[in-house]
Amino acid sequence: MLINIQEEYQPPRHSLPLLQVLVLAMFCVLVLRFWHLQILQGEQNMQRAYANRWREQMVHANRGLLLDSRGVILAENRPSYAVSLVREDCRDIPATLAKISQWTGEPLSKLERLYKNSLEERVPSFSPLALARDVSFEQVARIESQLVNWPGLIVESQQRRFYTYGEMFAHVLGYVALANSKELETYAGLRRGDSVGKQGLELVLENRLRGTKGVTALEVDALGRPLLREEKTSPRSGEDIRLSLDTDLQRAAMTALGKRAGSVVVMEPESGRLLALATSPAYDNNLFTGRFSPSAWNSLRNDERHPLQNRAIQSVYPPGSVWKLMMAAMFLHEGVNPDETVNCTGEFRLGNRVFRCWRAGGHGKVNMRRSLVESCDVYYYQTADRLGIDKLTGFAQTAGFGHPTGIALPSEKAGVVPGREWKLNMRGESWQRGETVNASIGQGYTLVTPVQIAVYVASLLNGGRLMKPLLLRDERPEALGGTPSTEKERAFILEAMRLAVEGRQGTARSIRRADALLGGKTGTAQVVSLGDTRQKPEETRYEYRDHAWMATWGAKGDKKYVVVALVEHGGGGSAAPVVRAVYDHLFAPETAAARGRVAALGYMPRQDVLNDAATDEAIRNSRQWEKFVRQAPDRYERE
Repeated sequence: MLINIQEEYQPPRHSLPLLQVLVLAMFCVLVLRFWHLQILQGEQNMQRAYANRWREQMVHANRGLLLDSRGVILAENRPSYAVSLVREDCRDIPATLAKISQWTGEPLSKLERLYKNSLEERVPSFSPLALARDVSFEQVARIESQLVNWPGLIVESQQRRFYTYGEMFAHVLGYVALANSKELETYAGLRRGDSVGKQGLELVLENRLRGTKGVTALEVDALGRPLLREEKTSPRSGEDIRLSLDTDLQRAAMTALGKRAGSVVVMEPESGRLLALATSPAYDNNLFTGRFSPSAWNSLRNDERHPLQNRAIQSVYPPGSVWKLMMAAMFLHEGVNPDETVNCTGEFRLGNRVFRCWRAGGHGKVNMRRSLVESCDVYYYQTADRLGIDKLTGFAQTAGFGHPTGIALPSEKAGVVPGREWKLNMRGESWQRGETVNASIGQGYTLVTPVQIAVYVASLLNGGRLMKPLLLRDERPEALGGTPSTEKERAFILEAMRLAVEGRQGTARSIRRADALLGGKTGTAQVVSLGDTRQKPEETRYEYRDHAWMATWGAKGDKKYVVVALVEHGGGGSAAPVVRAVYDHLFAPETAAARGRVAALGYMPRQDVLNDAATDEAIRNSRQWEKFVRQAPDRYERE
């Protein structure tokens, strides 16, 4: 039997109305959604769309310049290029990082680390992240021709710090380098990839040098390509800062040091301004502002001559005989009669120990002035042993030793003024008399910096004020303390320093000049004890050789200077040529005629006259020295 399907099949009666209802419901939902997006949230969505179209970019501010006292540029900014990544526009991060490494030679591991750090620090995805810096112009030209194939990559023009004189000012200026995580938290406004001062004045003056970034609004299309740029706020450059240092004088000091390790300090005694602060060996601080490989860093850090060390403030040395300037002031302050004599036989015995004078045969009868002029050790052995370590320690600390000078450079060392309490705390042992004898000539535990010696010598000239060493020209002079010495006591020491230069037996006579008044004190600081054997420096291993000191002052017209030189392991006398070269720059080199006048006026006090109180008083004022010689020629002899 055949069934007629068409006759028996009946479609649902309500299907059409149901479909109509569903279509209507969907239409209502869409209308409601459109109303919600365009009316209820219209303004908010419009702001989001505007934000997607416009991006804010930070505009780097120029770092302030560093200049010397005459306006010579010491640190400036030069154009540089960086390859940066905008994460939001990048389709394939791993491939892009690999391509940057191929283009620039940067290790892929380093690029991956920088990228990971940006994620951890939540750097905005639309903010350019500088991955390869200091890219050469040739590399930039090759990279830009391929950027169309690598969305998210851009080449940015940046500023690179450049130090005009490199090693000459490296320890003073320091350097800038990429900010680390701690510095990003410390300084407001810094972002990953910014540079910040790491050492020297770049670190100390960071807030004045850095400046304020600007903001630029950038309109982009859907692919992130820039369409329009609009400046919202302009960047403000950092402050240009002028230093008190003189480039030519700094060069003269560095040249005089040559390849030897050491330091030179030149200071104005009245203001405390530093005109030169030289350290050798040094390093090129430009290395830190560009690409610096780990191997290059390790080579510099492990160098046995320690070029990263600022020897003027961060290295401490036994002061040797320049310490006698402070000791003589202490003796005078404690009431020791300067005319009282000590018989120097070349040695001083204390129990079973023998402390020797540098002159094997001794100096004979020596008073305080002659002890300074000829640097007699036995005079200080005996007098210090009589007064004791407590008075020595107290006076030295009041005179500025054992404390930082306050110079505006990081990591300044305080040095060591030893005493009973110091030794008990440091070594758990009681003080011995023999250690007082050692301390009296600047040996044993006593340690100072070249800057501390300069500050003390300056105090002899400026009325006893311990001036803060200044590196900025516009900084106001500041006295951080004062020595206990009276004007008469300071004048006594200054006169002895002058006689050490101009006297027949003076230990500093090698720096004498006809055109200026100079005073000085030499010092030889023993590094290790070699017993009674006296060897020439060239016969001794370098690390066992003595350090050489010379602490001086010079006056010509209305100009006064303090010049201190230290030559590390240079052996006795090696600091004098350095000091003379500095004075040749300050006062101009002497001519043959000037040297002849030295000989013509070469009346020097005889040794017996040096012990005469009347002569001491008469020649105390150095300005009356020549007049006194002419009026009393019978008391003097030609050199």
